[in-house]
Amino acid sequence: MTDIPTPSHPSLWRRVTALYAKLLEVLLAICLAALIFPVTLQIVSRYTALIPSYIWTEEMARFLFIWTIMIGAMVGVREALHFEVDVWPDLSRRGEAAVRIAARLGILALALVFVIAGIEFTRFAWNRTSELADLPLWLIHVAWPVAGFTWIVFAGEQIVDEAKIVLGKKA
Repeated sequence: MTDIPTPSHPSLWRRVTALYAKLLEVLLAICLAALIFPVTLQIVSRYTALIPSYIWTEEMARFLFIWTIMIGAMVGVREALHFEVDVWPDLSRRGEAAVRIAARLGILALALVFVIAGIEFTRFAWNRTSELADLPLWLIHVAWPVAGFTWIVFAGEQIVDEAKIVLGKKA
């Protein structure tokens, strides 16, 4: 979060969300590290005769890639890593906070779409399995509502912080 002072004694909610953010960072690193294995197997089996060509590696790489993207997007919202364009570069601190609130409301709208459509998306895949690895497809589809819910939590925190700046209160 940008330009928002952190209180010396964060609330229980803030400590829980900070712990959740750390968990997401660890999961992101694990997903990225795990993604290397099936992709390496694909490359080695395609260009050498050292190992047989495994079909499941393509599905596993796709599953891990989707989760890596979604977890990365969750961390990106938490850290406010999305790009910003300075349309109004000479705004006061309160003005900047108001613009950031408007941007975060856009994130909230998209997050609601991810939650609502993602639940239906997951329901659709609940009793289905992948063709090659026979993995339950809901494991991949549940990434969308999880990401949406996480964005609501993180963007909501940021909106509260920005609203305190707009209202002239201490964060």
